Amino acid sequence: MDLSIFNPAKRPLIGLDVSSSSVKMVELVEREKGGYQVERYAIEPLPREAVVDGKIVNIEVVADTIRSAYKRLGSNTRYVAMALPSAAVISKKIILPAGLREQEMEVQVESEANQYIPFALEEVNLDFQIIGPAPSGPEEVEVLLAASRKEMVEDRVACAEAADLRPVVMDVESYAAQAAFELIESRLPGGGQDQVIALVDVGANVMNVTMLRNDQTVYSREQAFGGGLLTQGIMRAYGMSVEEAEAAKRTGSLPENYEAEILTPFAENLAQEVARAMQFFFTSTPYTQVDHIVLAGGCAVIEGLSDVVQAQTLVNTLIANPFQGMAISSKVRPRSLHADAPALMVACGLALRRFDQ
Repeated sequence: MDLSIFNPAKRPLIGLDVSSSSVKMVELVEREKGGYQVERYAIEPLPREAVVDGKIVNIEVVADTIRSAYKRLGSNTRYVAMALPSAAVISKKIILPAGLREQEMEVQVESEANQYIPFALEEVNLDFQIIGPAPSGPEEVEVLLAASRKEMVEDRVACAEAADLRPVVMDVESYAAQAAFELIESRLPGGGQDQVIALVDVGANVMNVTMLRNDQTVYSREQAFGGGLLTQGIMRAYGMSVEEAEAAKRTGSLPENYEAEILTPFAENLAQEVARAMQFFFTSTPYTQVDHIVLAGGCAVIEGLSDVVQAQTLVNTLIANPFQGMAISSKVRPRSLHADAPALMVACGLALRRFDQ
């Protein structure tokens, strides 16, 4: 008899990440001896312009792609955790009196939200979470408030439901990536404690740089640079369409001069963007050093990229793999998972939500 309905933490859950270039799904299970196992995962490319700047433009196409990814995944779990793009969410830490009842806290949060949100409250989905005691003392608590336009949430829910899936969690991409990042951080020297770690997520169009120290975000920045520039370079050089260029990039079926003339300059530009983000960080915060750089996103799989970034920044650079140290089921090809891991940070973080208390 399955009692998981009464215990949502144990309910099987798929992490479903819809980015501008693809749909990614990850399912994790807990092992009896502790730790996790990668049960299955799937990646399905999205047609161009279906998702633009995090906004779902074509619900039908996205729903079809989710359906294909789910079929490829081969799971019988229909519950999914999804996420909103960080840019679509206004989040703010607020201080409230400790000991409020849930309803009293809701009223307080709403009145605080009014000050920060540039929309009418009936147009937004609002949520909050108590982080813990406030720095000022035990009579106050720190609360994280998150709000997003209802349409952003509703469009994602509509896509999942059209593919016969049931969304039960709506997270924020940056928080989901951070949950996966904590698995990587634990393997750094000293567990990454008291160190500044740059999580650099290079997507198709934007590069998100988050500086973390002791699991707290101390700085974040978005830069207009992404893997789309590499695709455009391939299209121009070889007269390919977007689809052809993306496919060639994935399968590695490009002419001999590709590496020297297109890939290497792109990797160098990416390294310069990371160095620029670090300069912005140093000039706008009291921090003067970064201890590690973790590269995530689809571009992180470029052969030798970590060496190029390390040479440019003189900071220890590694490629994100949240699955390192996890068991892998027989349904998953280890080599494929290793190659895809940096692009699966958000999906992995969402899949971890089933283990939340």
